[in-house]
Parts: sequence; structure tokens; C-alpha cells
Amino acid sequence: MASLDEHFALNNYEEAVSLYDAITVGKKYRITILSDILVRLEYSSNGQFEDRPTEQIIFRRFSVPRYTKQEDNNFLIISTKYFKLEYQKEMPFQGSKASPDQYLKITLNNSDKYWHLGSAEARNFNGTVYSLDNVDGNVDYQKGLYSTDGFVSIDDSKSLILNKDGTYSRRNDNRIDTYVFMYRKDFGFCLRDYFKLTGKPSLIPRYALGIWWNKNLDYTSSSIEKLVEDFKINEVPLSVFLMGPSWHLKHQGMTNGFTFNYNLIDNPKNLIDYLHNNNIRIGLNINPIEGIHPDEISYNRFKEASGFQFDEKKRNNGLIPFNVFNKDMVSAYFNELIKPLNDIGTDFFWIDYNNPKDLYTLRALNKYHFDDYKKNVNKRGMIFSRNGLLASHRYPCLYSGETIVSWKNLNMIPEFNSKASNVGISWWSHDIGGYKSGVEDSELYMRFVELGTYSPIFRLSSDTSHYYKREPWLWDIRTFSVVKEYLKLRHRLIPYIYTEGYKYSKTGLPLIQPVYYRYPEIYDEPLYKNEYYFGTELFIAPITTKKDLLMNRTVHRIFLPNGIWYDFKTGKKYVGGKRYVTFFKDEDYPVFAKRGTIIPMAELDDDDLNNTNIPKALDIHIFPGASNTYKLYEDDGISSLYEEGFYAISDIDYNYQTNNFTCIIRQVDGKSDILPQNRSYKIRFRNTRKPSEVTVYLGEEKISNFKSYPVANDFVVEVNNVPSNKQLSINCRGTDIEIDAERIINDDIDSIVSDLQINTDIKEMIAAILFSDEDIKRKRIGIRKLKRKGLHPKYITMFLKLLEYIAEL
Repeated sequence: MASLDEHFALNNYEEAVSLYDAITVGKKYRITILSDILVRLEYSSNGQFEDRPTEQIIFRRFSVPRYTKQEDNNFLIISTKYFKLEYQKEMPFQGSKASPDQYLKITLNNSDKYWHLGSAEARNFNGTVYSLDNVDGNVDYQKGLYSTDGFVSIDDSKSLILNKDGTYSRRNDNRIDTYVFMYRKDFGFCLRDYFKLTGKPSLIPRYALGIWWNKNLDYTSSSIEKLVEDFKINEVPLSVFLMGPSWHLKHQGMTNGFTFNYNLIDNPKNLIDYLHNNNIRIGLNINPIEGIHPDEISYNRFKEASGFQFDEKKRNNGLIPFNVFNKDMVSAYFNELIKPLNDIGTDFFWIDYNNPKDLYTLRALNKYHFDDYKKNVNKRGMIFSRNGLLASHRYPCLYSGETIVSWKNLNMIPEFNSKASNVGISWWSHDIGGYKSGVEDSELYMRFVELGTYSPIFRLSSDTSHYYKREPWLWDIRTFSVVKEYLKLRHRLIPYIYTEGYKYSKTGLPLIQPVYYRYPEIYDEPLYKNEYYFGTELFIAPITTKKDLLMNRTVHRIFLPNGIWYDFKTGKKYVGGKRYVTFFKDEDYPVFAKRGTIIPMAELDDDDLNNTNIPKALDIHIFPGASNTYKLYEDDGISSLYEEGFYAISDIDYNYQTNNFTCIIRQVDGKSDILPQNRSYKIRFRNTRKPSEVTVYLGEEKISNFKSYPVANDFVVEVNNVPSNKQLSINCRGTDIEIDAERIINDDIDSIVSDLQINTDIKEMIAAILFSDEDIKRKRIGIRKLKRKGLHPKYITMFLKLLEYIAEL
């Protein structure tokens, strides 16, 4: 029998043991000061405490912070920069119902707020959930880490123990084991210590940031190839193909299996090679908990390696029940069932175990599969699974389950992703378009796709019926055109999203940050609480409601944070710290870049749209108004070699002066051979007129073989096929070259009037009223009088609404 140690033995096991000087211990209690804001509380009636790692906590060897301690035979007081802990020694941590803090309480310094065991923590902004199966807008969230109280606790008393050989053990007592974060308003410090305690987020494979496809069909090799060709013909990118339960043999009464159904997939290796040759990765759906069926090709080898012996009275037709906590069975599972699938090129597994009452099993499956791929396939760990609810940030990606097709769910997703950040999770994957039921609606589909473009993972997904139209080309030409534009934009954004994902893995800065981190009052405002930062440079105010059919616009109220912001698509300028009423067409979406923003994007190769690797050509968008440096991170996107220094970080420096812009691109860290030997660049200076002088240097040499030209309100400098290891410097200067392009409400209204299917003479009358200097009351009267000129009442009602919107400004 193979040993589980070969797969999952833990390194640095001693890192779970806290340093001696951080600990205060008594007969029944142990208190460990892990940092200025973090304390561990243990209470055990038999005086036994836990130093082994758990499925949630893997590191406790924090540097000892500065703290003071006062104690006598009865009382203990410990103080740090953030809190004061008071404890009556040897007493239970929680007092009576009437006075729960009588023995232990932790007070936030310079405040009247304090924590005790059993605190309601009522001002917690919540975290995430197990899954969204069958949800239609309403979610019962669990507790998160972010709270306006400035403190939060996490309970580790019931977590399984993690042994040195990778196996799990249950705790066999009722000890209290609680961690308390007392961070005041410094939530960043809370996340920092949380990730140190539980493990950093994993760096996601680069391909996972492209477009995923999942439809619950009995795919054959030929139908998969046809689908790939359809994506090519329609010029739509694709990076991940998920195969549901139909890929394997179907055993009676089971959805599980590990042997390809050769009636559907006649040569699995050839199919996977075909997908890889088209730069598409493959994930296979599995659920071992259903058991191992005798028809599996590896059944006998698995039975022998696992040492399983049937009880003759419970043979169950030869089905071997799978136990993820049996080390011999787990070892045999990976050697005999998973390894053959890895050997033919399977990129990751979709672990479709769905039992919210048994999260221990789910968490063990997630950890073992993630670690197996990292250690034994020698690639970056990757799984696709429901949320085990403990330290799930370590195992991307999370599968939100089978959601309903509805506007309610579209409206729920931005808030859901934001709340996930409250427990340090970024890589949630939702059914873009919805999975089942509901009504297929082109507007809903477009808005789902637009949101997906600015979401952590983009997965087109649906149930079996061919009436679920996730294929963009099955819609009308208008819908197809809009969706195709955003699907391509998603692939173009991968250099930016991947860099932000690297920051998340390195520093714990979530990809999604809700606006209420900086403006807590927004949390209770339904119009704005869905807004979020997408990485460090972009701000999203998602559209989740239907448009006004007469205006053919979505009327959308937004709040923009302090500062100067630009519409990412149009370049229109907004002053932040204000609320706006805006009007968006189907093809437009409220994405904003702050002044000085730098967004590195890929130039897509029309003959290789699926390629998510390091691009040979970059399209770098730079917004005016402030100097900035963006550190572009790149590596091979799939291996763990980046941990050994095989990566490249390039500074994109933007030096802003009025009428004088300089952009410098240079590699500052890593290995130069990570990048393409030669690279092409488009530097797109947003909201910029054609300057009188453009100067380009490659290294120390001034060069002339570049192109420069205006495009709409932007100015582009194009430098093609130059060595990537040389510094590129571009300077633009002139007189009055910056386009202010301030957003004016009259421009929006004029556009609405222009698009209406009404008499042009009446349009002139409408404009004369709306754009006059009269007050709102007289404008209303003027609009109503147009009924005599033949303006239909429905348009009168619409313009009266418009006047209400104007009155809000």
C-alpha cells in the first residue's frame, strides 16, 4: 500500500507552535498574544492545550509583539497598543447570562467598546456562504471579519486537527479555542494577521481569468470540437472547458465516475491535446463520496491498494464506500483513480460534493486535491468546488452552485462578492447568465456578461436545455455584438487582473473591495452598497436593474468616492465625493478610473483569441491628472516556479505635468527571460489631444520608428517589436493637450432625445424646454403642453421623470 505521507506530509509543522514569550498559561487557561491586535484564548478543564495545526489554523509562530502584563494570584491584565485584556484567573471565559463578561473581557483602547465570549458582534458586515444553490436573490450570510465595532472573533474549537502525515483527527473534548481580532478601524491589519494565521491566498493560474464554458450536456468529442470551432468562427475567446458528470461511465443510481465514457469520448488524450492546442484548459466533474463502482477500470487496483475488505453481509453489489479520512483509501484514490486522469493532461477537478451538513468531508477533499495537484503534478494548485467555510481562500476557485436565472440574482452577486472579501475570499465563480429556470432575456444576459467582465471569475454556465442561450451567437445581432465586445475585453484585461491577483496572494489585498470599507455609511443604502473597487485602479457601480424602455437607457444612480474619476470607456470626467444620476445604453457600463490610473491590457491576436499567456503586445491605458506607477506582474501562469524567482515585474511609470506627459516602462525585478524577447506597445494617453512633440527612447537611444495618432479623445503612441529588456520612454508635450471632457447632464439628455422615434420638429421643441434657463416647475408645464403638438402621453410621462432626475442634481 502507498503511504499518504508521499502525497500530503506537512512541512514546517512546528510553525503552528507559538513562541514562549507570547504565552501566559495557568492550570485551565492559556492566553497567547499573537500580535498588537490578535489574541488566542484557550480554556480547558483538564489543562491540556493544542499546539498542532488545524484545518483552519496553520501558523501561530508570530513574532512576539510589545505588550505589558500585570498579574497577581487572582487577576491578569494584558495590554497592547490596541486592546486591554482583563481576566479573573482560572474562571470560565464566559460568565453568567446576566453578566457574561464578569470573568473575561477585552476592551478596545480609547473607546467604550469591548468583546467578551458570546458577544453578539451585531455590527458585523457578514461574510460568505456554503453555496447559492437554488437561491433567487436572498442569501443567509455567515459572519465575516469586517465590523464597525472594530473587533471580531473566530472559533477554532471544532476544527479538525491536521497531523504531520496529512491525515485529520477529531478533537475529543470541549475545550474553548478562540481567536479575537481587536483592530479598531484598521481592517487591513485584521486581514494581514488572518492570512498569516490561516495561510496566504493562492496565486490563481492565469488561464482561470479568461472565459469559462459549462453546459450540462452529454458532450462527445465531435460536439466539443464543433463548439470550439463555433467560438473561433464567431471570434469569441474561450479559456476553460468544464465537463459535467456526463464525461464518465454512468453507473446505475450514481453521478460519480473516473473512467471516460468511450461511447462519447473515444480518445480522451486526443481530446485534451486538442483543447490544449487551442489554448483551452479542461476541468472534470467528480464526486468520490458516492463510492467506487466495480465498472471502473482501476477498480481492482484501487481495492487492493486501499486494503478494503467487504463485509459479506454488506457487499452492496461491489460498490466500495469512499472515506476521505481513511489514509490508505485516500492514497489509493490519488494513485489509482486521479493520477491516470492527471497523466493525460486534466488541468483541474470540479469537486461536486454537495452536502452542507458534512463540511469536514468537503474541506478534506478540497485540501487533498489542491495539494495533490501542486505536489505531484508539479503545477500551481487549482480546484473548483463549493465553499468549505474555513480558510477557503487557500483553494481557488469556489463554485457558487446552480443559481436561478433572474434579475434578483444579478443584483445579489456584487454584494455577495463584496461580502466574500470580508473573509478574505476573492475567487468566487458564478453562473454568468444564471444556471436554470427563469426567463432568457437578452438585456439580463448582457448585464450578466458585463458584470462578469469585472468579476473575479467569468463562467458562462447553464443547465441542459438548448433554450438556455449562453452561446453569444445564438442571440440577436445587437446582443451578440455587445456580448462579444465584453468577452474580448475580459481577455484583454487579464494582465491587469492577474497582477491584482498576484497582489492578493502576496499581500492579502482582496481583488474586490466594497465601497463601504472607506464609506461605511453606504452599507445601508441599497442604491450604492453594490459598488466596489476592482483591483487598485478601477471602480465599478454595477447595473442590476432593467432599463427604461422608452429612453432605451438604464437610469442608474451612482456614488463616486472622493477624487477625480473618468468613465473608463468614454473618458468623461466626474468629480468624486458626490452622487449622480446617470443613463447607460446596453453597450455601456459604469466603470471608472481614478486620475493617474494605469491599466495594462493585452492586444488580442485574432488568430489566437484563447491565448491567456504573457502577451507579446500590450495596450496600456493611462488617464491624466496625477503621476502614478503600476507594477505589472508576469510569470508562466501555471507552475510554482514563481516562488523560486521565475517571474518579471515591470514598472509602468507615468509622470504627469500639465501639457507634458512621460511614460517609462522598465523591468525592475525577476528574470528577463520570462518575458517575450520582443514586445509591442500601444501607450494610450486618455483624454489627450495630439501633442506638438512626441519623443521616444529605447534605452539610451532616441528612435523614430514609432507611430502616433489620435483616436477619438485619446492619443496613442505605438512602438512595435522592440526588445522587452530595454527601457522604453515616451514623452508627449504641447499646448492645451489635455481634454477636460467633464460629464454634463445635458449631453446625456440630448442623446436620449436624439434616439427617440418621434417627429424631429417636436424634438426641437422638447430640447428648447429642457435646455432653457426656466425653473423645473415651468419646464414641467412646457412639456405637458406638447400634448397639443401631438406628443404621445407616454413620452410626456418619460420627460417628466427626466425632469425629476435633473432636480436631484
